[in-house]
Amino acid sequence: QVQLVESEGGLVQTGGSLRLSCAASGGIEVQSARAWFRQAPGKEREFVAFIACSTDTIYYADSVKGRFIISKINAEKVVYLEMNSLKPEDTAVYYCAAQLRHNDYADPANYGYWGQGTQVTVSS
Repeated sequence: QVQLVESEGGLVQTGGSLRLSCAASGGIEVQSARAWFRQAPGKEREFVAFIACSTDTIYYADSVKGRFIISKINAEKVVYLEMNSLKPEDTAVYYCAAQLRHNDYADPANYGYWGQGTQVTVSS
C-alpha cells in the first residue's frame, strides 16, 4: 500500500518561510504526479500546487503564485513545497497528494493517495 508522510509544519511569522516535504512509500510510481492542498477550519480543501511526472508542467493556485515553489525528486519519491512570504491567510493544514486519475489537477477527488496533513500557522 502507498503511504504519504508530510514533514512537520510549524508556527511562522508573517513574511517568513517554511519548507514542507512529503515522502512516499509502497508501490507508488516513482514519477507519479504530485500535489499539495490545504484546508482551514470550516473551509473546503483548497488546491495549492501541482507538479506532473514531467517537472516542466507545474501549476499554482493564484493565491500562492509567486510565493510558493513545488518540486520533487522522483527517484526518492519526495515532493517539496517551499513557502515564502507567508501570510496569516496561509494558515491551514497542508496535505500532499499523489496519483492523479483525471485531468483536473485541482479537484481533490482525482487523487488516489493522501498524507495525514500537517499544521502550518502564520502569525504577525
